[in-house]
Amino acid sequence: MKELKHLNKYFKKYRLKLLLGIVITIVARLFQLVMPSYVNKSISIVEQYIRTEIEKTTAQELLLNYILIIVGAALLSGFFTFLMRQTIINISRYIEYDLKNEIFDHYQKLSLNFYKKHRTGDLMNRISEDVNEVRMYAGPAIMYGIQTLTLFACLIPLMFIKAPTLAAYTLLPLPILSVMIYQISKIIHKRSTIVQQYLSNLSTFTQEVFSGVSVIKAYALEPQTNNELTALAVDGKEKSVSLAKVNAWFFPLMILLIGISNILVIYIGGKQYLAGEISVGLIAEFILYVNMLTWPVAIVGWLTSIVQRAAASQERINEFLKVAPELKNTPSYTQEIKGKIEFKNVSFTYEDTGITALNNLSFTVMEGETTAILGKTGSGKSTILDLVARLYDTTSGEILIDDEPIKHFDLTNLRESIGAVPQDAFLFSDSIKNNIKFGKENASDEEIINIAKDAVVHENIIGFSKKYDTVLGERGITLSGGQKQRVSIARALIKKPKIYLFDDCLSAVDTETEEEILNNLKKASKNRTTLIVSHRVSSAKNADRILVLDEGKLIQQGTHDELNTQEGYYKELYHKQLSEKEN
Repeated sequence: MKELKHLNKYFKKYRLKLLLGIVITIVARLFQLVMPSYVNKSISIVEQYIRTEIEKTTAQELLLNYILIIVGAALLSGFFTFLMRQTIINISRYIEYDLKNEIFDHYQKLSLNFYKKHRTGDLMNRISEDVNEVRMYAGPAIMYGIQTLTLFACLIPLMFIKAPTLAAYTLLPLPILSVMIYQISKIIHKRSTIVQQYLSNLSTFTQEVFSGVSVIKAYALEPQTNNELTALAVDGKEKSVSLAKVNAWFFPLMILLIGISNILVIYIGGKQYLAGEISVGLIAEFILYVNMLTWPVAIVGWLTSIVQRAAASQERINEFLKVAPELKNTPSYTQEIKGKIEFKNVSFTYEDTGITALNNLSFTVMEGETTAILGKTGSGKSTILDLVARLYDTTSGEILIDDEPIKHFDLTNLRESIGAVPQDAFLFSDSIKNNIKFGKENASDEEIINIAKDAVVHENIIGFSKKYDTVLGERGITLSGGQKQRVSIARALIKKPKIYLFDDCLSAVDTETEEEILNNLKKASKNRTTLIVSHRVSSAKNADRILVLDEGKLIQQGTHDELNTQEGYYKELYHKQLSEKEN
């Protein structure tokens, strides 16, 4: 239960509604308790009439009154039960909403390292399946738990007041039931955790299969994938059946013990009636009491199962909520970003692989300057852009923006001042228009079209039947690689930020289109700081300055003309690509 303490802040938030729900629940159960005593009184009236102790008209009048009271109490109990569900169950939905928002908000604060270590399916399962299990605890478990406690608190003392001996025999099975529930609950908690972990694995597997379905089809891996899913499903079936076997013990045990209680009422009550100690009406009243206890007692097992499953799920949720964001957002600099970028002896090592991407790197990009970064694969080019956007913090050294340490800027403001086009263009399953508007939410249709023209993707878009309203598949699968890159470029351009970060974003377009886009980018990025990462000299040659990296170190820097006169990597790459173009 200690894991579920996390929900106490939400119970406190909705305490007034919860308190009202508890009062309504108690009132509903109190009206339910009216019926058995009036059934007893009704039977007593019939007995008195049989013994000619009262007249027929009097007996009929009293029976009618008692029946009306029973019906009225039942109607009121039903009405308050309806109100009970409208309060407590609604609270569970509010808590579900708040908890999902809390988890999602926390997910967004976590660094890229976290997402490298955890799979998407597992993250999705914790915010969906696990939260749903917790909601069952925050709603139905509390509602039925209060019902059960109310009935036990009112009914058991009442039974002892009316017939102590009969009550003692009737309730004899309950302690046995409690011990059984305690033992079975421990097993349920353990097996519930295993089942939830399996569901995460299943979500991860299916999510990866659906995302990579084109690769599976291309390599004819359908049979192999199906076999893997079958093995996973069989494993899940065994885990679920294992849990179901334990849960299956509850209701039969409840029914058995309630049945024993009914037999004891009839047998012990019958003996006491024959001895003249109690009336037939009291036996009938006790049978109704026992049957009123049937559902609460039976539900104890179900409630225990809900609580154990919720505790297992909340433990999994808390595991991620306890992960502290690696990037601390402690802003102290509030002035508008202009765009000067300086790296001072920056080194960076990726935590997950241990690879050192940058090694004591220093350079300065002046405000409004365009700088191209070239180098072999793995030389650290993309890492520079990630550090400027503060997706990671440096291992050592310092990055300055406008001569101020990057850590002094508010993360949101920093990233709002940056227009980034990643190497792997990511588009959402939405219309092309909305994907471009992602860079500027209130952009007009005219702005979108003009920007699409700058990104040289307008002609492609109007070729679709629904043009800019064309809805893309997952990750933009509807478009070609070059089209996705150009839509991503349009998304960055429409934002008109102070700093542009282009990470090899023209690798999937032909040289002719590349040249046109570069000319448009030059106009769009005028007076804006621009960093262009590329493997092509054609993308870099018009930059104000070119940086050449090798194994995280700066080995050359200068303009195209300067570097082309120096022996080294840049000159070799330029002449190699020039000859390839001529061929």
